[in-house]
Amino acid sequence: MPTQPDITIIIPFLNEEENIARLAGELNRFADAQPQLRFEILLVNDGSADHSVEMIRSTAFPLRTRLISLSQNYGSHAALRAGILHATGDYITFLYADLQDPPENILTMYDKAINGTDIVWAHRAGTQNGWFEQRFSRWYAGLMQRYVNKRYPLKGFDIVLFNRKVGEAVNKHAEAHSSVFLQILNAGFRQDHIEYQKLSRKAGKSKWTLAKKIKLLVDSFVSFSYAPIRLVSYMGILFFIVGVLWTLYLVTRKIVADDLASGWPMLMSILLVGFGITNISLGIIAEYLWRTLDASRRRPVFLIDAVEDLGEVKSQNSKPERMSQ
Repeated sequence: MPTQPDITIIIPFLNEEENIARLAGELNRFADAQPQLRFEILLVNDGSADHSVEMIRSTAFPLRTRLISLSQNYGSHAALRAGILHATGDYITFLYADLQDPPENILTMYDKAINGTDIVWAHRAGTQNGWFEQRFSRWYAGLMQRYVNKRYPLKGFDIVLFNRKVGEAVNKHAEAHSSVFLQILNAGFRQDHIEYQKLSRKAGKSKWTLAKKIKLLVDSFVSFSYAPIRLVSYMGILFFIVGVLWTLYLVTRKIVADDLASGWPMLMSILLVGFGITNISLGIIAEYLWRTLDASRRRPVFLIDAVEDLGEVKSQNSKPERMSQ
């Protein structure tokens, strides 16, 4: 019976055919250079429509490599959760097919983890991304640090290594429309971090679109913070106080000077502002209600189409599995 791996490396991918050969070469080089460690590689196909899967099946990957294919594109966080569900290593970490995060980070994080740390983060010391990406990341990180978790690093993170205890907690509480990173960060346990230089993408096109960034921002706030609800309450209190003061002013002016004329422009402004605030408030509340309904349905976060063994060492049950989470 094969021995249990020390580290499971989860690699989600979506249409990365241009990076598959380079990814396989880097993983083989990395695994061969660490004979003292046993690695498990989980390639999670998040609904790729190109030739990524065919290339993976025809490319030599390290031993203990499995291909997990989701039934459709669920997003990178759902793909990571699928990998965590199938991980068998003592420690679990993430890597990406574009190799912007050097695999050597895994060794540095592992050294900290085996000395008694449950979760080790890899914080970006720098990045070669464009101006907009850097500003968005800083803005998002600042909001997360202020309203969600004070430990959130201002330079952000994409990589984390954690032990089986944390992995089991994530599997037990799988959340749809949520950030797996924030769930791990908020789990507590003993945490530490390292810093590294994020590299530029060598091939292919990033799937991290503006729409996905906005969705992550909304998911992060609605799933992990009461700030939007509190903002609605504060706005309501503020406009109530302003309304009372304005009413007192109008009454006093009418009694003392009686020089105010009714004005439709002012009335329309008040109505427009009032209805605007009401609609914004209802939209935020509806977002929370929808997510409550979505959670109560207990629908699967993802569906797995098949699990295939790619390495030379195959499990006894190498027949593709089908399951959901």
